[in-house]
Amino acid sequence: MNYINNSYIESVTNQFEYYKMIGEKTFVQVTDEQMFWQPNRLSNSIAILVKHLNGTMLSRWTDFLLTDGEKSWRQRDAEFEIDFTNRQELLLLWSEGWKCVFKTLNELTEKDLQKNVFIRNQELTVIDAINRQLAHYCYHIGQIFFIGKALNSQWNCLSIAKKDSLKNS
Repeated sequence: MNYINNSYIESVTNQFEYYKMIGEKTFVQVTDEQMFWQPNRLSNSIAILVKHLNGTMLSRWTDFLLTDGEKSWRQRDAEFEIDFTNRQELLLLWSEGWKCVFKTLNELTEKDLQKNVFIRNQELTVIDAINRQLAHYCYHIGQIFFIGKALNSQWNCLSIAKKDSLKNS
């Protein structure tokens, strides 16, 4: 059981690192202006998505095993309002959130995986809570990627380019 649990933590950490990298490779392919672009007032920009991810990450992973993942200090609605205008602030929010995620994952033990935690008063196994966050982050990083690719006509593929599948097999 020890090997399986340690493999799970290592595997899920690798998945979080992969999606973090996808976000970062998208950021370098968009301009500062494009980071804040919204197709309409009801849609999110890359900047809004980063701010929301930061809020979710800090809330869910701070005192992960001890307190509900929806912290009383979190201002979720404010995450969808932009109160900054530059890439540096956006990247600081991005780094701060991920630092919290990886610090907590690094501290988890095999015994911790057998515990339950709460998110919005819903009891989840630690593994289910981690999987929930992985899926949530993938969802929003996919949105970030989609916006970035749609705005950059000179997009450099982040995986295997169209018609290159046979070259990489």
